[in-house]
Amino acid sequence: MVGIPEGKAIVQTVDILAPLLDDPYYFGRIAAANALSDVYALGGEPWCAMNIACFPQCMLDSEEEALADILRGGLDALTEAGAVLVGGHTVADDAIKYGLSVTGLIEPGHIATNDGLRPGDRLVLTKPIGSGVLSTAVKARWGQWERAADDLARWCGRLNRGGAEVIRTLGLRAATDITGFGLGGHLLEMALASGVCVRLDCAAVPLFAGAEAYAADGLIPAGSHANRAHWACRTRVEGKLSPALESLMFDVQTSGGLVLAVPPAMESRALSMLAASGDVAAVIGEVLPRQTDGAALLLA
Repeated sequence: MVGIPEGKAIVQTVDILAPLLDDPYYFGRIAAANALSDVYALGGEPWCAMNIACFPQCMLDSEEEALADILRGGLDALTEAGAVLVGGHTVADDAIKYGLSVTGLIEPGHIATNDGLRPGDRLVLTKPIGSGVLSTAVKARWGQWERAADDLARWCGRLNRGGAEVIRTLGLRAATDITGFGLGGHLLEMALASGVCVRLDCAAVPLFAGAEAYAADGLIPAGSHANRAHWACRTRVEGKLSPALESLMFDVQTSGGLVLAVPPAMESRALSMLAASGDVAAVIGEVLPRQTDGAALLLA
């Protein structure tokens, strides 16, 4: 039994991943960080969690060390987050999958949502973009794939707690984490839910080293193509963008950063707080009023 602290509300989420990297420890850590991000994006604090693990029977019988490393990676991320592991469930399956069911604590009435954008808000991103193409390059052993693997381990395994602290301290009303729909897809979700338009300064978006080159080489996941095609009717491209850079705006992300909607008067403080926590602090765009042509995302 777990009691809820007085005056707090709970938020709950669940997420599970297939391996992004071959290293079992970093796979476990990335999967846990990815699951924790939904709580952070609301401005909450992770409180407790349960493991969800699926392994092939042959692995259960012969590769106990790798399984232990996956779970250890997840536990280390939870410990860093200040949350407690309270149990879990393991299933024999055809493929490896791992994730968490997470319960977080939050102040009632102080929740950042995806429908709280207001014209004039500045959009701040806390991690680089391009993990989908980097993951594809690693799987293909393409180019400098070892560096790509190191960058994925570093950034995808990083917790979004710094961004959550900004949400709580500044009382931000809108935020999202960037995962499978890509940066453009998640911004479009926010814009449509809020009845506004988002202008994205693509040149200001921080990218993983090598991401644009990998995209130009065609190492673009099928999900990224699907994201771009799905949202084409709501997207307007202004100016000239390379096909690779445009694709990266819809690249599927794993354990991506947060996008924070920051009122202009709070921008300087938000950037300082993120820099102090070691996060990326990139202003990537702004919120505009609803457009008459129905476009909800402008790629500039």
